[in-house]
Amino acid sequence: MSKKKKQFAVIGLGRFGGSVCKELYEMGHEVLAVDKEEEKINEYAKYATHAVQLDSTDEQALRSIGIGNFDHVVVAIGDNIQASILTTLVLKEMGIEKVWVKAQNSYHQKVLDKIGADLVVHPEFDMGKRIAHNMSSEKIIDFIDLSDDYSIVELLASKKVSNQTLIDLNVRAKYGVTILAIKRGDDMNIAPLPDDKVYEGDILIVMGHKNDLDRFEDEGL
Repeated sequence: MSKKKKQFAVIGLGRFGGSVCKELYEMGHEVLAVDKEEEKINEYAKYATHAVQLDSTDEQALRSIGIGNFDHVVVAIGDNIQASILTTLVLKEMGIEKVWVKAQNSYHQKVLDKIGADLVVHPEFDMGKRIAHNMSSEKIIDFIDLSDDYSIVELLASKKVSNQTLIDLNVRAKYGVTILAIKRGDDMNIAPLPDDKVYEGDILIVMGHKNDLDRFEDEGL
């Protein structure tokens, strides 16, 4: 069953915003691309349902393109923190349900949090963390922070756990973590059963406290 088509607006078509715009469009969603520079609009017009050149800090200009009809707007303005903050403020005052904003630094984030941004992302920082984690361990494929204390990680199953069932591994009792899924090649086993087996080379999607995940990675695999 195909995912429901959604409407997104992406404001700011730098590397991050352009990448988000292109990915959403290729996933089949309706995407409105907005940037103040004509060059960026020309570059990404083919990756958007509509592409419009305007100043996103101008409330009337945003209203004129029907931004109020979008339930999800990504503010990816790169180097102009003031424009990012003013655009976010205008969007929240207009009643946009979800406004996700790219932050330049922690001070920028504090302001965005105060004015009601629904999610603040630090692409460079987050990617730096991912690369550092991936480089530091041969077992970590990928990870997602859920909070300061909890994460979901993709871990590569070693020979040590091969041919054992989840009952045999008993990771929840031993390490306090939960195996959410087992990926084997192109097959994904969501919510695996206790008697499902793990084999070397499987990717385990595991959720838990970061300390417990580290212990499971070090001792369990």
